[in-house]
Amino acid sequence: MREQFYQSHGLPPEQAAIRDKCFHPSGTFVEFPMEDIETSIPERFDKMVRFYPKQIAVAARSESLTYEALNHAANRVANALLALSDAQLEPVGLLLPKSVALVIAMLGTLKAGKTCVPMDPTFPATRLSRMCEDLQARLLVVNQSTVEVAKGCANKERFLNVDDLDNRADASPNVAFRPDDSACIFYTSGSTGLPKGVIENHRNLLYHTMRDTNDYHICAEDRLTFVASSGRDIFRALLNGAAVYPLDIRQEEFTGLAHWMMQEEITVLNCVTSVFRNFASAVNTSEQFPHLRVIGLTGETIYKSDFELFRNRFSDKCVLVNRYGPNEAGRIAQYLMDKSTVFTSNVVPVGYLASGKEIQLVDNDGNPVAVRAIGEIVVRSRYVSPGYWRQPELTQDTFQADPLNPQNRVYHTGDLGLMEPDGRLLHLGRKDFQVKIRGNRVDTMAVETAILGLESVREAAVVAVESGAGDPHLVAYLVVNGTPVPTSSSVRDALKDQFPAFMIPSTFVFMDKLPVTGIGKVDRRALPAPDWGRPGLDVPYFAPRNETEEKLADIWAEVLHLERVGVLDNFLHLGGHSITAARVVTKIIQSMQIELPINALFDSPTIVGMAALIARNEASVADAQALEHMLNEVEAITEGEASKSLARGQKGERPR
Repeated sequence: MREQFYQSHGLPPEQAAIRDKCFHPSGTFVEFPMEDIETSIPERFDKMVRFYPKQIAVAARSESLTYEALNHAANRVANALLALSDAQLEPVGLLLPKSVALVIAMLGTLKAGKTCVPMDPTFPATRLSRMCEDLQARLLVVNQSTVEVAKGCANKERFLNVDDLDNRADASPNVAFRPDDSACIFYTSGSTGLPKGVIENHRNLLYHTMRDTNDYHICAEDRLTFVASSGRDIFRALLNGAAVYPLDIRQEEFTGLAHWMMQEEITVLNCVTSVFRNFASAVNTSEQFPHLRVIGLTGETIYKSDFELFRNRFSDKCVLVNRYGPNEAGRIAQYLMDKSTVFTSNVVPVGYLASGKEIQLVDNDGNPVAVRAIGEIVVRSRYVSPGYWRQPELTQDTFQADPLNPQNRVYHTGDLGLMEPDGRLLHLGRKDFQVKIRGNRVDTMAVETAILGLESVREAAVVAVESGAGDPHLVAYLVVNGTPVPTSSSVRDALKDQFPAFMIPSTFVFMDKLPVTGIGKVDRRALPAPDWGRPGLDVPYFAPRNETEEKLADIWAEVLHLERVGVLDNFLHLGGHSITAARVVTKIIQSMQIELPINALFDSPTIVGMAALIARNEASVADAQALEHMLNEVEAITEGEASKSLARGQKGERPR
């Protein structure tokens, strides 16, 4: 079975050449040795304290600590935790903002031999309560700003307030470690479901830190941002003598963030794609960030438009990296880009496999798929998570032992991918982003990709939402690039040449910004429910002018679950499709006691057109001239003359 797995064989020459641009210009880089991954995070950190005692380790807008001072502060937390409970490997919740206090608490918890669990205090109270209930920790670390939040979500936990530890002992505790000991539990974002606690041991975290260190030449001269809520950015910095800068993206204005990054001479930025997209869009084109040398993006799809932002906003020395790796497996693949990179598609590939990882693409039955065929990405490696916290059944379903190597584990990502013949991996979204629309399977990520390919759209999210009748509909949430603002009709028209009707969203919601999780990923669960009102169309609203038009408008509104329908509104642009068209025609036949062909609505997709068709079916020969005039009026809709004609109708005038 091993030969069926794609293995990492190193980067192709053009990728290796771009990686060489990551070599640190100071020449002070020190390679992270493989033997250090068989120790522990506190042991590696203590080595950095000995090497760089007076160098800045962590800095925020209002405070900073040297490695020596950070070590003393972490020891105080460790000793206080051990005084409360001497049990090792138990989880400790860290209910702290992205701040110097969180960095201290993480290191202190690890130094005490316990498992640290970062918890974002800005999360809703119900979610924090569920996390505390799932975690079942006896200890919760807080500071003065989060004490009240902790009281609202914790029941049995004892609190340790890090703001009250100034006079505690700061000697290093005497705790023994093993590489397989649990170090952290990182809860997933929960953007597509309930969050899960992913367990990481010391070996895995050290291994992935080693890979990033050696690939990007992270060294004591670097300054890394800490945008994500997990600790990986912290370890990339503090296990290399570099400085880490905690940053809560929800409290920052993007133009101010650009100024801050330049002022602090940030050299490595790690964030999710949507954060980069908003940040880069706010950057003045004259700002080139001379110190920024690596931008690492993860967590979301990168599009060609994102690369163009990078090309236009950042210096020639900077490298953009698309990193693919779920929490459960760390970095699996990467794709490096500089300004000379050329793309042939709208989606940026996730690139080539990282060393120490093998992948296989499988179909729904678990069978390997051919090259350039889509399948679920399955990872084989020693360096994947031991499993999920307190979820043995899910762990068993997701992780399996490797029958060929007892040190390896096989992890089913739930992500879809496609492997190019040259070993380059494309990430095609989540399996659970596939939904059924009118019996057809739809990958919402494919629809998002197409919408983001439109010049007028900056951000997009597509989800399936049940209408009032319980039918699933695709709803697209869009953030546009200024003016002119596109309409639902124009976006739908741009998609109809790419997709069949069932893949085109029936509703478009235009927003100032999309909701995000704590690490800046689009929070699909927080997207507002569509109001099912009349969408923004290319034609203005015109009310029905007679009894027939009123009946038709009422039927359309009932079937489409809309508050109102204008007589010029196109049925398809209102979200109608073949099934709803059949319902509308059926209701017209029943209520008006007339005969209509089932495709009548597609031949006459407006109220005006349908009313003319009905009148023609009922009319006598004497009415032919008047009906001919009415049909000419319908045809004039596409020529832009209908508005004037209908305006006369609103005043009581009738076409002759």
